[in-house]
Amino acid sequence: MVEKRRSKRLRDVNEINVTVIPGKNITKEKTFSSYSKDISASGTKIQSNIFLPIDTLLKMEISLMQLQQIITAMGKVKWIEIVVEHESYDAGVEFVNITRDSIKKLAGNISLKRKYTPNIA
Repeated sequence: MVEKRRSKRLRDVNEINVTVIPGKNITKEKTFSSYSKDISASGTKIQSNIFLPIDTLLKMEISLMQLQQIITAMGKVKWIEIVVEHESYDAGVEFVNITRDSIKKLAGNISLKRKYTPNIA
């Protein structure tokens, strides 16, 4: 499989509040709490208890524990994987509307994590 990611991901757990934006596959706004399984300056893998169709837009408030800061980003679901049928899913989310400041915070968080935990992927 060809790697398509623009930025190297860091396996890292961060709390995320997710708001699903209504669109062609989602008829009403939904909000849920989740967490990241990995993260980069260009996207994240999140755990979800609801199925998120590809191209679904999400508004995410990501708590960067290491920096004790919250960033807000819009993202688009690029892929979805069933972990437990009708109960748990992993979704790859590409950031589509994120400020330069938030990108800097993400990059700083990743740098800090790699510095103090060098064996982390």
